[in-house]
Amino acid sequence: MMAGREEHDDEEAWLQLRPVEPLPSQCCGSGCSPCVFDLYNQDLARWEAAQASKDRSLLRGKESQSHPSKLSPEMFLAFRISAMDKLTEDTYCVRFALPGNSQLGLRPGQHLVLRGIVDGLEIQRAYTPISPANAEGYFEVLIKCYQIGLMSQYVESLRTGDMAFWRGPFGNFFYKPNQYGELLMLAAGTGLAPMVPILHSITDNAEDETFVTLVGCFKTFESIYLKTFLQEQARFWNIRTFFVLSQENSPEQLPWSYREKTRFGRLGQDLIEELVGSCRRKPFALVCGSAEFTKDMARCLLHAGLAEDSYFLF
Repeated sequence: MMAGREEHDDEEAWLQLRPVEPLPSQCCGSGCSPCVFDLYNQDLARWEAAQASKDRSLLRGKESQSHPSKLSPEMFLAFRISAMDKLTEDTYCVRFALPGNSQLGLRPGQHLVLRGIVDGLEIQRAYTPISPANAEGYFEVLIKCYQIGLMSQYVESLRTGDMAFWRGPFGNFFYKPNQYGELLMLAAGTGLAPMVPILHSITDNAEDETFVTLVGCFKTFESIYLKTFLQEQARFWNIRTFFVLSQENSPEQLPWSYREKTRFGRLGQDLIEELVGSCRRKPFALVCGSAEFTKDMARCLLHAGLAEDSYFLF
């Protein structure tokens, strides 16, 4: 009887060590590799092997990584918020501190995954830092908040000095200087984020002669993010910026510097063909926005004559 109780207690102890399967809300949905479910399956396989051999030391590999020293795709690392700037009514630029003058270690266009907890529910979402890839001592992220968004509730609860947890890097687009004759960047709203570090990379490198045509799609002029940065970029000889505003129709309401490079309505087939035709070299397109925007732009680019290997969808 005593042996049976000990066996039961041992089984209970092993069950307490069993990894917990993630909830759907814990997946950011951006195709990260490894995904939270990949990590769960790895941990579950390790646990099953340890239980079968009754050797708990096989679980120590996981424990030894509980305090990583640098950014990891598999483990979350805490970063302190050093500043939070409200750019628009619902969008923040959040700055996170890095130790000393260290760099985050992302390549232009790669993204991270943020973990938040709201009412006991863990959630994860993907964000692309907008700071230069070589920024020292910090990184910045553009975050748009939605009224019913769980991650939005978490972000709006954060304050300067708080710690937030990130893992990464992720992303399959790796920009190389002079790899393309011209980049045609099509961005809707916060889809501007992955374009920013790529722009930084090009204009910070005097030997990179890549042309860039950036098209930012926003609802109104006031909702355009990073106006000062985009105006500064447009002063470079190889950078052009255009804007498409869906909820405005009067150029007289815009500053003079924006009137000639702003269209009204939505970015559609006719304008895409005009943009592709106006590129100074054969373009490679980068697209980032909502799922609907990305799907529409892919279709428009194909009809404009670009092959499937001539664009990348973030």
